[in-house]
Amino acid sequence: MSDSTLSAFGLTAPPFSKEISDTDLWLPPSKEELVEELVDAVTARQSVVLTGEPGVGKTCVLRALRQRLPKERFRLTYCHNATLGRRDFYRQICLAVGLSPKATAVAVFYAITTEVEQLATARLHPVFVLDEAHLLHPEVLGHLHILLNYEWDARALLSIVLVGLPELEDRLSLGTHKPLLSRLHARLRLSSVSEEDSGAYLRHRLVLVWCAKELFARDAVALLHEASAGTHRDLDRLAGLTLREAGRKKRKQVEGELVREVLDRHARA
Repeated sequence: MSDSTLSAFGLTAPPFSKEISDTDLWLPPSKEELVEELVDAVTARQSVVLTGEPGVGKTCVLRALRQRLPKERFRLTYCHNATLGRRDFYRQICLAVGLSPKATAVAVFYAITTEVEQLATARLHPVFVLDEAHLLHPEVLGHLHILLNYEWDARALLSIVLVGLPELEDRLSLGTHKPLLSRLHARLRLSSVSEEDSGAYLRHRLVLVWCAKELFARDAVALLHEASAGTHRDLDRLAGLTLREAGRKKRKQVEGELVREVLDRHARA
């Protein structure tokens, strides 16, 4: 967003940038409840599967989870490269937890399980967050339940949070993955936000850059919500485009007519 657009609306920074701290995240009540369910599950040493369509806020929920887990009680490890084979996948986890990756799959697996046991001795509960889990190699997905098995399945030393698109649930329901599915105690799904949530989100992002004005008229919010299908990722993009257009036309507010012009233009592009 140009300096001229920022100055036109008295903004201190681009309001819809991806660069936002965990403490400044905004979640609607429905997602707040889901984060609480995640925290409760991990606190109870359970494993979870979280699914949702692209852009509905899975990453925001994970960042909120990271913010709310006390570091003195939990060790959260985030892994996002889900296209690796089994050995390289476990090597990735080794690197993420600060271990030296080993040469063989057996050695890498042993190093991770040993680290998990040592963390339990130190009263730190490890949480492995596996993002884009719908892309996990079948060999990896079929092996994860073994990673959760400690002392003849009598102790819960590790929580795994599988995050992905809705087709992840279909993959887990296959017979070969039922041992893993049976160990996923909570099965959560993220849905799109409401129009009221979209309006509250836009106001929140503007307040973060010291703008207390209602820059988006009610009809503009309705159109932006519909065009973004209730996903914040698309809402950020479209709100930024319409705000830039309003600045170019020296408008003091984004109204529905202007939103329609921008949407039509980009539909033809």
